[in-house]
Amino acid sequence: MIEFFLNGQRQRVASTPDTSILELLRGPLALQGTKEGCASGDCGACTVAIAHPQEGQWKNLPLAYRTANACITPAHQLQGAHLITIEGLARGDALHPAQASMVACHGSQCGFCTPGIVMSLFALHEQQRTAASQPLDAHRLEAALGGNLCRCTGYRPIRDAALSMNDHPDTRPPWANDPTLESELHGLSQSVVSESENQGGYQTPTTLAELIIAMQRHPEASLVAGATDLWLDVTQRLARFDTLIDLRQVEELRQIAETAEGWWIGAAVTYREWEPLLAEHYPGFAHLLTRLGSAQIRNRATVGGNIANASPIGDTPPVLLTLDARLRLAGPEGVRELPLESFFLDYKRTALEPDECIVAIYMPKPQPDHELRVWKLSKRREDDISTLLGAFRWRLRDGVLTDVRIAYGGMAAVPLRVTAVEDALEGQTPGEDAFEIAKQVLRDSLTPMSDARGSREYRLTAAINLLERWRLTLARADSNAPTPEVALDAYAH
Repeated sequence: MIEFFLNGQRQRVASTPDTSILELLRGPLALQGTKEGCASGDCGACTVAIAHPQEGQWKNLPLAYRTANACITPAHQLQGAHLITIEGLARGDALHPAQASMVACHGSQCGFCTPGIVMSLFALHEQQRTAASQPLDAHRLEAALGGNLCRCTGYRPIRDAALSMNDHPDTRPPWANDPTLESELHGLSQSVVSESENQGGYQTPTTLAELIIAMQRHPEASLVAGATDLWLDVTQRLARFDTLIDLRQVEELRQIAETAEGWWIGAAVTYREWEPLLAEHYPGFAHLLTRLGSAQIRNRATVGGNIANASPIGDTPPVLLTLDARLRLAGPEGVRELPLESFFLDYKRTALEPDECIVAIYMPKPQPDHELRVWKLSKRREDDISTLLGAFRWRLRDGVLTDVRIAYGGMAAVPLRVTAVEDALEGQTPGEDAFEIAKQVLRDSLTPMSDARGSREYRLTAAINLLERWRLTLARADSNAPTPEVALDAYAH
């Protein structure tokens, strides 16, 4: 059984391990306002908002409503949460500002995508209420709506609606004024501990020791955190999961622990939780996250999942490779650490032993003279998969490149450092001659793959062009000229 709140009303429903929130809504709960479009988390028609009581180091933060794609979110992850759907926004005939502004700006035609867009605007409006010092600029608006597609209305009236929400009465849903709601949610969220053994095929360990035991007892089980990739097996490949082990409640996997030299990022930490740390210390990396999926995806997807998935086009591994990241793994034999570059063995094959899992990822603190650039090439800017990603880190001392790290995603069966190119540039003055040699070394070192997103020839040309872009960045820095990143960002960053 799953216990949660739905639009302010307490619910207790039965569910199988492979039931999504969308199936739960449109089936047993008989709420058809949330639509199924792509069934893969791309179109946003199924967008809902979910609030979980904060635990661990985030426990003192206020209740926050975050968007999620209902089509690829396991229903069991609603335990102890508050789920908001399009039916829960209005107060009688009085519309929520997200709804009223869409009506006033003619933001809907066929209306199929409209419920998801309104839910994204609702979450954005809630964020504005708690972050008044952050004005709604173009960047925040694009980040909020980047995961919502509209095929007939056009985006200008939707954008106008977003910008005019504050022009309408701040109608709050009935549940918004319930002072007992948050305390009741805390009580429900704790019940996941006592009921973890009664969830049938859906296991919810709360400690690393419990997780390892669950993995031993259920060797056939899949691990699930954000489910943003795993759930495509259900919606696209029609797979069925008899047993799932949820990582989101495991305390050790939900921490960001600072050390003297860096941070251990728990494998179940979401991109949204990770982003403030990156924005402060690695802004180039943080900017990449704004192009990783959509707000709905970033609210749920985890850094550990991006690594464990071992995709050759995963966005974070190439950057982490340039930072000399390490992994902490745990299994029945204990805990061990290894460099990230030793983790990827072949396509979708890693160094994880049976019954092992990723506990945390170590990210060192930046040194004052280290520089990092990350550029992603994809067919559209928001919510798209990489065709190619290049990450470059270096020091420039006395006009000479040192500590050079170069990594690519989308060039081979695994994300990889190109050590031969690093060696070619190490100790060199970053001029045209040195980079011409480096480009030739890159040509000789790699034979890129071809797929639907790009041919072998395109990828090799693009990878060489990113080397040239790096050289131009260095040349501009040397001449004190401003780097036109804003203009270039429409194509890659």
